[in-house]
Amino acid sequence: MEHPLSQFKYCPKCGSARFEIHNDKSKQCADCGFVYYFNPSAATVALILNERNELLVCRRAKEPAKGTLDLPGGFIDMAETGAEGVSREVKEETGMEVTKTEYLFSLPNIYIYSGFPVHTLDLFFRCTVADTRHFKAMDDAADVFFVPLEEVRPEDFGLESIRKGVARFCHFLKKSNK
Repeated sequence: MEHPLSQFKYCPKCGSARFEIHNDKSKQCADCGFVYYFNPSAATVALILNERNELLVCRRAKEPAKGTLDLPGGFIDMAETGAEGVSREVKEETGMEVTKTEYLFSLPNIYIYSGFPVHTLDLFFRCTVADTRHFKAMDDAADVFFVPLEEVRPEDFGLESIRKGVARFCHFLKKSNK
């Protein structure tokens, strides 16, 4: 895959085509001097367990990885905290109300959006919801359901960071239950 900065041809400040590689993280405009640093977009992932120790999963309604398993989550909006973003995404995709969030870990990812590779930093949260019995698939989710933890298979998840995150979460749970 080519370097993400190669996709940016013009200076976002003055529009000059003399927008050149400055170093491996940035480009600089030869006309106005503006330096653009390429940083990841923040995204959230929700890990929700019910009282039977089952994990809430979604089936993706859209590309990338349409039809594969996923976890509720998505991009954080401007002026939102990670906890606010994950709570909003859970509500949008499942209708569930998050009552508590606990940040667990983060993983880098490349998410293809409209054919454009978006580098993300996925923030994984363990979420408690008000009611685990009433939910429905909405927004980016084609289906939403609980899977017993012993039946969760990371390879069934379509996005790489989600596969890694599910594996890490399941390993952590097994280790903490010993």
